[in-house]
Amino acid sequence: MNDLYITPITTNLEKYTFKQSNQLYQQTGCIGYLRADLGSSGEEFYSTWNDTCSFFKTDEFKKEFDDVINALRLDEKYGKMLGDRTSLSKYCHDNAKQYTGDDKQYFGVRVDTDNHTYLLRLNPNRGEYNLYCYCYVKKYLETHLVQASKGIRFITPHYREIFRIPDGDKIKITHSDGERSYKTCRYIDDYHTEVGDRLYHICEFAEIMERNGSTVIPIRSSLPKLCYAIHPESEKLIIITKGEKEFVDVTDERNTPEQNRQLADGHNSEMGVTKAQKEAMLGGITNGWQTPSANPQNYNEQGKFIHSKQHERGEAR
Repeated sequence: MNDLYITPITTNLEKYTFKQSNQLYQQTGCIGYLRADLGSSGEEFYSTWNDTCSFFKTDEFKKEFDDVINALRLDEKYGKMLGDRTSLSKYCHDNAKQYTGDDKQYFGVRVDTDNHTYLLRLNPNRGEYNLYCYCYVKKYLETHLVQASKGIRFITPHYREIFRIPDGDKIKITHSDGERSYKTCRYIDDYHTEVGDRLYHICEFAEIMERNGSTVIPIRSSLPKLCYAIHPESEKLIIITKGEKEFVDVTDERNTPEQNRQLADGHNSEMGVTKAQKEAMLGGITNGWQTPSANPQNYNEQGKFIHSKQHERGEAR
């Protein structure tokens, strides 16, 4: 086996360190995953293997996978990251990327060989599984990532694009009776998406929403949960919540408009809300959350609207 190429996991790969649908396993060439813990002493290695697409599990892969796991456990070159809990903890904090999933904190690394990619979700804490290693055929995973980077289209039944969201973002569906539901969406291909746990053709989904009298808006992960802003007409200080039509007026009537702006800027700075995000949140309550003005990617660092990246390809099928 040649040397392993190990890098911190990138944001677009985090979701692929968790269970996917069978459709996504096939699209990405996911062979299976290994789950392991280092035992109560921190120096053991108890593991179980789960097939996802066993037709990718060639003899070449099986030998390579054994070599990869052994190298990560025993080879000083790779910090013996899986050798014991102390080594794992050190490697995680020194070399891996920390991210959130299932409301827990994990560390992630990507391990590449010539033909395969191994995505490791790591947790050095005692009493929990310390490793999930998802194994992919590299060429299928890379092809899928390129396609998925275009985002998921939401259209009218006549194929007019309304908006698109990044793979893994959520939508909010408001039903005819006012009930709301939030669904995570996954890219399958340009014409199919998973909404929650169901697979749809994008036109089929649009037709169902129209027939049921439901409306759909994006809940963009690139937007904060809330921000402070100045109402464009009244110049009052308001709080905007992502995806909501109404805002909350928190103005102190003794303050001038300039003082309100300073307060908004100060609160947003403390929360890490950028000018682009703030302007997009204003665009959401003003023009609708499905419009280009509610997408922070369409603003520069100063919060100026630059252009719409939304694709209008109503004729495409």
